[in-house]
Amino acid sequence: MNAVIASSSTSRLASTSSPQPQNPISLRLYKVLGANFDDSATREALQTLSELYAPSIAPPAKGKAASRDVDEAQLDDHEDGDCQSMPATNGTHIPEPMPGDIAARARRNLRRDVENRLADSSRKFLKAFGDVDKQLDTLQEHLSAMRVRCDEAQAQLEETNDACRSLLDRAGSLREERQIITTRQSIVSLFLGRFTLDDEEKEALTSRDVPVDKRFFWAMDKAERIRDDCRVLMTGEDGPTPAGVDILSATSGYLEQAYQKIFRWCCFEFRQMGRDSQLEVEPSMREAVRRLRERSELLTYALTYLSQTRQDTLLTAFTNALTRGGPGGLPRPIEMHAHDPLRYVGDMLAWVHQAIAAEREFLESLFNVRGDKRMVGSVRKFAASVEEGWMSELMDAAVGKLCTPLKVQSSITSYKIANLLQFYSLTMQRTIGEEAVLSRTLKEMTGVAFEVFFDSIDTQGRSLLRVSPDLDDTSVSPSLIILDHAQVLREIMVVYDSSLLGDETEEQLVAGFRDILDKMVDPAIETCLTSSEEKRKHRPAWDKTVFVLNTLAYLQSVIEPFRFTAEKQGVIQGLIETKVLQLTEEHYRNLLKEAGLHDVVTAVESHVVSQEPLSRIPAAQTARLQAALREFSAWLSGPGVVESLRLAQLTMQSLATRVHQAALQRLAEAYQRVCEEVRRPENRYEAAATLLGSERPFGQVHLLWQIFGLQDEGRVGAEDGAPSG
Repeated sequence: MNAVIASSSTSRLASTSSPQPQNPISLRLYKVLGANFDDSATREALQTLSELYAPSIAPPAKGKAASRDVDEAQLDDHEDGDCQSMPATNGTHIPEPMPGDIAARARRNLRRDVENRLADSSRKFLKAFGDVDKQLDTLQEHLSAMRVRCDEAQAQLEETNDACRSLLDRAGSLREERQIITTRQSIVSLFLGRFTLDDEEKEALTSRDVPVDKRFFWAMDKAERIRDDCRVLMTGEDGPTPAGVDILSATSGYLEQAYQKIFRWCCFEFRQMGRDSQLEVEPSMREAVRRLRERSELLTYALTYLSQTRQDTLLTAFTNALTRGGPGGLPRPIEMHAHDPLRYVGDMLAWVHQAIAAEREFLESLFNVRGDKRMVGSVRKFAASVEEGWMSELMDAAVGKLCTPLKVQSSITSYKIANLLQFYSLTMQRTIGEEAVLSRTLKEMTGVAFEVFFDSIDTQGRSLLRVSPDLDDTSVSPSLIILDHAQVLREIMVVYDSSLLGDETEEQLVAGFRDILDKMVDPAIETCLTSSEEKRKHRPAWDKTVFVLNTLAYLQSVIEPFRFTAEKQGVIQGLIETKVLQLTEEHYRNLLKEAGLHDVVTAVESHVVSQEPLSRIPAAQTARLQAALREFSAWLSGPGVVESLRLAQLTMQSLATRVHQAALQRLAEAYQRVCEEVRRPENRYEAAATLLGSERPFGQVHLLWQIFGLQDEGRVGAEDGAPSG
């Protein structure tokens, strides 16, 4: 190609220098030489031709394929005749390209080379497309299988869609209903929060574990608000709504439980706080009393406990002030000034006045009543209110018990004065005669003094009979009112004994004090018996007999040191003997039950020999009898043989020992009778000796007496006919 361009340039120069006539070849050559090769298509074509016919020296090929390629190339060159052969390695001649050979070959073989190149490219495309076709076939198979699966899935989806359409419709409707229910639920929650109590508030109102405090009162206030708001629900056009009725019923129940809880708490607190001489009212107690006013009957009943406790507390404090004085002996006991009646009575009334002022202050704090800020000593103006009525009633009851010591002390004082007057009256009669004016005056004064004294002890006896027993007191010791009454009696007896001249006969001694003993001891005994029966009704397990014996024994111990009380001692001793017999019978029956012999002994006591054998009675059959004897043997090894918890409550241990031994003696006699009945042939017990000898005391009554620690020489060995087990 370069040679052609060079020759063309030489020819153009020659033509320009020497013009020649134009011919078609020259024109063609000029046209070719004058062509512009700057456009992209021409440059691309020339680039392709240069790549197609670019000279290359190929490395020697190996094998037959290389020889074949060389031969074919040589063949083409020989056919063209434009190249010279070159000697080749291994005898093969490779034609060497000559100048202009490539262009000539390009002109001759362009079409063929292009077609060959296109053919090679087509073959490569065919081969590649063959592989692609195979892959497409495989892909087609996969697509066909996928289409089948998709068709199946589509069919199943359509079936599922048809089946789930109702469910979807139902789900949509449920979703709408859920939204509606959620809205209603929020409304109901707000309604319940406004018109109901939660669990904590219910627990605060009803549970005993939650104290009566701010939490309790807050829950109670909410219940009251609910009731107030519920009135709106009760005023509908169609009448009261069911919700309003239910809410009112529920809140009424909780409020009633709340009031009961306040009542129980107040009763407990009143029992505790009323025992203190100095009282401080907590805000919770004040609020509880205020709320309990809505249930006046509960408040009245609760205040009864407070009244009883305050009565006992003030009475005890007043008695201590009279006899013991203050802490450490200061202030000194009021009775230290009993020789000075004016000061004595004045000190007692001053103490009562101070107690009344403290009690008034306590009640004003309890009922949250503000004082009238009156001056000391000025007249109090009582307001016409319910609180004032309660305070007046409580103060009257609390201070009312102080009247008894006042009257008692005045009775002692009057008796001392009467005895003193009587002593000087007798002295004056013996000195100046009975008809002397001074003797008559002293006699009249002595009579008046004794009238005053007997009136006072009559009043004391009647007040003793009117006292209601404390039903909550479970002790079997003498009551406090009996102890105080007996103390007064002892002081009167001491005064009487000290006033004796020493020349009185036994009959005169007894007659001079008989009326006083009757008026003082008989009401105490009657009060003891009445209160025991009353407490027995309300407390069935309360031991009435032990209480009466303890009280009678205490009264006996009070009057026993004085010789002029022998007649009354006999009366009290008769009552004690009666109660001892009653207690012995009760204790014997209890021992029968504890020892396991009650049913057997009852069957033996009620058995009639002429009717049927004892062994045929269900309670005395062999198996039942053997079980009872086994239980009796076990009881003999226990502590019940030695002592009794019930009898341990007796203040006089001599009575306890006496009752216990008497009951054990009767128990031994009952066991002896059982043994005798079992050994009787007509009762038809098989192997009676073996049956009785199988368990302790083995049918030997004298051994049982030894176990009980009883002494009865006449019985030892007399009744034991069976051999020892």
